[in-house]
Amino acid sequence: MLSSCLRNNIGARLASVAKRSLSTNADSAKVAFIGLGNMGLPMAKNLIAAGQNVAAFDLAAGPLDEIKSVGGSTAASPGEAANGASTVITMLPGNDSVKAVYQQDDGIFDNAADGALFIDCSTIDPNVSKEVASQASEKGFRMIDAPVSGGVGGAAAGTLSFMCGASESDLEAARPLLEIMGSNIFHCGQSGAGGGAKLCNNLLLGISMVGVCEAYALGEKMGTFPDSM
Repeated sequence: MLSSCLRNNIGARLASVAKRSLSTNADSAKVAFIGLGNMGLPMAKNLIAAGQNVAAFDLAAGPLDEIKSVGGSTAASPGEAANGASTVITMLPGNDSVKAVYQQDDGIFDNAADGALFIDCSTIDPNVSKEVASQASEKGFRMIDAPVSGGVGGAAAGTLSFMCGASESDLEAARPLLEIMGSNIFHCGQSGAGGGAKLCNNLLLGISMVGVCEAYALGEKMGTFPDSM
């Protein structure tokens, strides 16, 4: 599944605009960033470095201090961060966290600007992505699921790969911001497809790791020194 979405997008992306080329409107609009963990913090900092007007929220004080130190603003809740934002990016640890920040009273749904675009970069159940996206659409918002690959190093360097589930138009609306944070953007299908591709990617990684461990175990049983493997 993942290889197919990569293959179908490589040619189209060769002619894309320069990674950090943004419109004046994108530069001036408020971007809310919710979730400043190991991945989210460097992603948000890259947006700020590129001139974006970022308002961030996290439960931990340390990452909020870092955001302020590089010129971003902070909020006391997800709803406050999203208040009036034309784009909201979430990078959260699981299904419940994603549903809570969007659905809770005075949360993202209650505060974002009319017609706002939501970009969820969390790795979660694709069915939850579809559920939240459907609710967003009913309220007049747009939403894409865009989980990432590339690790903390890729987040810091702005070279992440985004696997996106979205309509063509919503993906194009998100592209200027995604191109600040990553170097590869793959359209894998409609809502939930990005999360599905990420789960397939994780499955392949897990299988590869098991294979490496088994190879080491076999080598040790045969008397092969681990340093030679």
